[in-house]
Amino acid sequence: MRLNVLLFASWSDALGPQVVVDLPEGARVADLVTELAGRASGKVLPRPLVAVNHRYARSDAVIAAGDEVALIPPVAGG
Repeated sequence: MRLNVLLFASWSDALGPQVVVDLPEGARVADLVTELAGRASGKVLPRPLVAVNHRYARSDAVIAAGDEVALIPPVAGG
């Protein structure tokens, strides 16, 4: 399946504001993060929050074709 993924902060700096990812049917959020982390070559903060269809998703959540997915790195306030 092909997914359009929105990226923010360090993920956007490393890969651009949006990327297209091909994953097998039944892929989970953790599979997506692993794929994107490999593309970023260590230039991103680990363990981003992932939103699927405007709701935060756990790493074991299944992603379906057509889902809107966004990676949001942890941020610190000041």
